Amino acid sequence: MFKLIHSTEAVTNEMVIRWTKAFRYNIGISPVLVLWELKTNGPQKQSVLAAKLGYTAAAITNIAGKLVKEEMAERLADEQDRRMVLLSITEKGEDVLREAHETGTRLRLNMFSVLSEKEVDQYLAINKKLLAALEPGAELKKERT
Repeated sequence: MFKLIHSTEAVTNEMVIRWTKAFRYNIGISPVLVLWELKTNGPQKQSVLAAKLGYTAAAITNIAGKLVKEEMAERLADEQDRRMVLLSITEKGEDVLREAHETGTRLRLNMFSVLSEKEVDQYLAINKKLLAALEPGAELKKERT
């Protein structure tokens, strides 16, 4: 089991390193995830973003500050409650998000190109099983099937 965990972490780490080198903007994966959340679900309070993405309040404050400074996001007053500040993606943020996705897709296509059709089918089946086990309410089983 240790070999499996180590191998999975090694592939993930290498892909993050390659993505970071290939991506022309000076932001990492965490800010990209924040941009994706804002694009997908609209403007949100930083505390809501932190809870959804599993970040601390300090981390989301840092990420939001960087995104605002780089004009990829902006802070807006809530129409219903002017005291509440929401983080919103900008047009530049949407462009950056699109480029991040394209960069990641290109890298993954290159990585997966070394697999045979049979190996791709096996990998898809394994991922489907793992995702089902990670769904809310699903119990992870210790035994192998």
